[in-house]
Amino acid sequence: MGKTPKREMFGSEGKVLLDTLRRLHRKGAVDNCIKLLKKIHPADLAWVFRSLSPLEQKDIFKLIAQTDLVADFLSELDASIMVDLVDGIPPAFMAKVVTRMASDDAADLLEAIPDDIAAEIRAHMEVADRHEVEELLKYRPDTAGGLMSPDFMYLDEELTVEEAIKKVQKRSEEKEMVFYLYITHGDGQLVGVLSLRELILHPMHRQLKNIMNTNVISVTTDTDQEEVAHVVSQYNLLAVPVVDSSFHLVGIVTVDDVIDVIREEATEDFLQMAGAGKEREILLKPLHQKILLRAPWLFASWVGGVAAMFIITSFQSELQKVLALASFIPIVSGMGGNIATQSSAIMVRGLATGRVNIQHFFRIIAKEFVVGVVLGAAFGLLLGILAHFRYVTPAYLGLVVGFSVFVVMSVAVTIGTMVPMILKRLNVDPALGTGPFISTSIDVLGVTLFFTLARLLLGL
Repeated sequence: MGKTPKREMFGSEGKVLLDTLRRLHRKGAVDNCIKLLKKIHPADLAWVFRSLSPLEQKDIFKLIAQTDLVADFLSELDASIMVDLVDGIPPAFMAKVVTRMASDDAADLLEAIPDDIAAEIRAHMEVADRHEVEELLKYRPDTAGGLMSPDFMYLDEELTVEEAIKKVQKRSEEKEMVFYLYITHGDGQLVGVLSLRELILHPMHRQLKNIMNTNVISVTTDTDQEEVAHVVSQYNLLAVPVVDSSFHLVGIVTVDDVIDVIREEATEDFLQMAGAGKEREILLKPLHQKILLRAPWLFASWVGGVAAMFIITSFQSELQKVLALASFIPIVSGMGGNIATQSSAIMVRGLATGRVNIQHFFRIIAKEFVVGVVLGAAFGLLLGILAHFRYVTPAYLGLVVGFSVFVVMSVAVTIGTMVPMILKRLNVDPALGTGPFISTSIDVLGVTLFFTLARLLLGL
């Protein structure tokens, strides 16, 4: 009988698991603890681990290290926690653990930990395993080369279907994503691909070069991970082959790694758009690092607020003549900031998913400008009517307020659309153009436009 697959836990089940593990740890019930750990899916164990205190983590990791789970568990763990755990563990033991991990996961672990510790671990590894991992460490971790796995199935184009099937049966256990069979020519140049299903449907005597699909979608070792994720999602692939500059097949990036990339990129964009930096593991950082990461973004908002204060002060005489103007400042700047943030968020996601093509720069801006004009006219009309009936004098206050909302929202939506696309063109992360920077600049612009229009239309 095969092993029963372990079902992932979540919600209340995860809470029960956490409480049970803590209780067994407090009682010192080592054997029961190990039995429980062996029943837990590595992903669930990583989830539980984040909720443990540093002391509990150290103790329970020593128990995990006695099971076959340790390699898969480290692959699921957050980098910052993983680095803390590895510190103090004998390099010889860690070398055995790293050897049992998938090559790409092992490279990620060695990339995350300090160089001196990583070097000691590599020194205790078998030569073949060390060379495989070191080959991956040559590439930046955020590229296809850093993501790829060298354990893939490839077949020479001269093989027959019968020979290929025998080779797959012999070697498939140690390879990843055998669903795709990559066909090579000569010294390993990628020339085609076959699915396992296509292979078994052809006559046994036919050569692979006569049945393979020569239109292979691939990426190079230096392709950015975000582009790799886009390729996989665009063409609905389970894996994408990675080639070097000579088109030699060197690895594959599988869909599970792509899912991690998509999650990381989305998290990074979300944090930047919210003005919380770009550090994905910010919740796991020490208090002083959290403060330092968030302070610069809040300082940008503070500077914008101070600038708006000076602008309002410069229009003090106008305010003294028409005090009612002050009550509309929050709504005018707020509506501008909100619609600009909306447009920026839409553009950032559109650029990330390929839905927005910056070649159509002016067409996209024109469409968003129309949205801003329509929404600005609608909300400006509503606010103008409210101002007119709420404040009888001055007579044109409703017109000033309504027209200000219209102008500010129209300008804001244009800026919110342009900034991410301009940053993308300059090879800067578009998410940097949202959050505090967009909303703060629009606040300043909104206040300036509001008082300038008031001065002109009311003759102040």
